[in-house]
Amino acid sequence: MLDVQLGELAGDGPAGVAEALALATGFDGALGHGFARVAEEPAAALAALAGALAGSPLGDRLGEAVEKVTAGSVADEHLAALAGGRAALFGAVHDALLARLDQALGRSRAPWPPAAATDAATDATTGAASVGGGPGAGAASGGVPENLLAGCRVWLRELAITGWRGVDDDLVSGADQAIEALLGVPELRGLAVLLDGLATELRASSPVATMDRLPLRRWADLWTRGLLLAQSGPWHGVPEPVSGRLLILGADVHEHATVVRVQVHGVLEEAGGQTRLVRTSVAAAKVDTIVGPSVWRLFGGRPVLMGALAGHLSVEIDGMPLLPGGDLLWHDDRARTGAEADPFTTARVRLAGALAPATPPLDRHPVRIAEPVLVEGYTVDGHTLDLGGNKLDLDLDRLPASCPLTPELVAASSACVGLVRRDGGRWLLQPLAVQATVKKKPVTVHNGDWANGPTDPKVVKAEAKAGDVVAVLRERAGRLLRK
Repeated sequence: MLDVQLGELAGDGPAGVAEALALATGFDGALGHGFARVAEEPAAALAALAGALAGSPLGDRLGEAVEKVTAGSVADEHLAALAGGRAALFGAVHDALLARLDQALGRSRAPWPPAAATDAATDATTGAASVGGGPGAGAASGGVPENLLAGCRVWLRELAITGWRGVDDDLVSGADQAIEALLGVPELRGLAVLLDGLATELRASSPVATMDRLPLRRWADLWTRGLLLAQSGPWHGVPEPVSGRLLILGADVHEHATVVRVQVHGVLEEAGGQTRLVRTSVAAAKVDTIVGPSVWRLFGGRPVLMGALAGHLSVEIDGMPLLPGGDLLWHDDRARTGAEADPFTTARVRLAGALAPATPPLDRHPVRIAEPVLVEGYTVDGHTLDLGGNKLDLDLDRLPASCPLTPELVAASSACVGLVRRDGGRWLLQPLAVQATVKKKPVTVHNGDWANGPTDPKVVKAEAKAGDVVAVLRERAGRLLRK
């Protein structure tokens, strides 16, 4: 029973988590201060981080980096070691929390492939060696242009030296050229979006010196991930082709001013008999005037996936690449829609026995935990779900404006397919679909119901009145290109 499972998550976290997070808080404060002149307190925080990881494979490099940075010598390899040390702390916290969640849910998880771990270590070593023009300079891992990654590292190094309080418009603008160049390389667009997001937040906060309170943890997370990705480019392991039936559980929609991403969670029944949890993501560039249900129009080139979401259909896939971390690299031409497949039925019948994927090394962070679950027989009180006396906070802030699922529907629901997340030191449930009672009638609502366009008459009427923003922008863009 899930109420018993939730009970196992209550109480204190795993041993050592609080201490690891305290070390990370100290590092984040030092990064916020800046490494141009490291004062006594930030120096102590850096030394504590190095001491905690002294016995790890990073120990020697991290100790040397702390000595150099404290003495005023800040080089790319030193910042890479510091970022690696911080990432290792959060990786350990992630592993401890995910192990507890797996135990509570009775979920089996695949180990990270040993060969992939070896390749990751090799990539990291090569990336560190190539910094500054050493062996491997010219082209990073996978043929990614090294000069583009070097441009990212220059900007991230300036941020680290200056510290958040010293950030102004000129420093933020220094990222524009690097981000524009990254967007031209498909393999680096994820890094480009990440850096663009950090730059956008800093620009909106500039001058940061006037802010009463800084989001130190968030900005340090973005800086760390950006710097590690800028060593050798993105690395996710070698994909394997898989075939079988994909049963969709739900869709998680992430919107940004310049990009929207739909991440679909599901169960893959492989042709060979293995059943495992997978996810796939599709993204599209946008402008800030494309909002609400209109964002779905950007995915017209994915008719199979969008049709399966909107129609609650299974998908037959053939030779689709699957990464070791459980991500399907979506190819619409390698998929076709099949029979109806209700996500709630899938969750009740197939979710418990599905093998969960391993977590890629750079994704080992508590805030990236997002495990699909089915919850039934509960009551909702505000932002809290009550199941047999055990309570779980609801993450309603993640409900996207582009989808029909609303807080009111969640409050009226009695069954939910959602993602268990970890944020702010607590477990949260993000709804992806609910079964509810509205005006004494049962209704089922999913985030992906509008993947082929809204079905609510009021929303359809409002969209018709406002006009097709995507079509208008495409027509204007085509006119400019013809000129």
